[in-house]
Amino acid sequence: MGQTPTNHDSALPSSYAFSRPVILQGLTDNSVSAASPPGHLASMGPRPLSPLFPPPQRFRALCSRERLLASFGDSVVRLSTANTYSYQKVDLVFQEYVEQLLHPQDPTSLGNDTLYFFGDNNFTEWASLFRHYTSPPFGLLGTTPAYSFGIAGTGSGVPFHWHGPGFSEVIYGRKRWFLYPPEKTPEFHPNKTTLAWLQDTYPALTPSARPLECTIQAGSIFP
Repeated sequence: MGQTPTNHDSALPSSYAFSRPVILQGLTDNSVSAASPPGHLASMGPRPLSPLFPPPQRFRALCSRERLLASFGDSVVRLSTANTYSYQKVDLVFQEYVEQLLHPQDPTSLGNDTLYFFGDNNFTEWASLFRHYTSPPFGLLGTTPAYSFGIAGTGSGVPFHWHGPGFSEVIYGRKRWFLYPPEKTPEFHPNKTTLAWLQDTYPALTPSARPLECTIQAGSIFP
């Protein structure tokens, strides 16, 4: 889940928002169980819904494969190609996406042949899920919210691209980031997947040419 922070929350220091990455933990309970306080990781399996789970803690349960298929299996989602510019868009029934395309990334597949679900969300149709999401308690003055929700397979990812201030929160699984400062252009092919870059280009990089790296787990937020 990602968002451009809003101006009604506590201000995020501009030193992080515009120039330095940071990992934050314990700000929300979207990814923890009812028995675990914010900041602690929950087990990866789905859990049953009951009145014991207040709305924020229900978000992870509602994001399990079984719950998403039960709630939105017949919904049409818009998929993007996994290349740097994500030119192509494809509409597909969500259940078909999960059953046919949601599999580990093939490193030999090109980015424009790889489809994944991120952004282009129908917030009206998926409102029963998104209303349970709790935003981090920070923001940037003068900005408005722009949430994106995504589901993708192991090893998937978009090649290097520019990004303004925002955040990424993991609900299930983990996400590995590779970052370069704005003045440094990484060596990559815009139509090869991140997994192909990691296997083919990354090992040959000199220490000075390697990016900053971090991996965020469920319950962590990375702006």
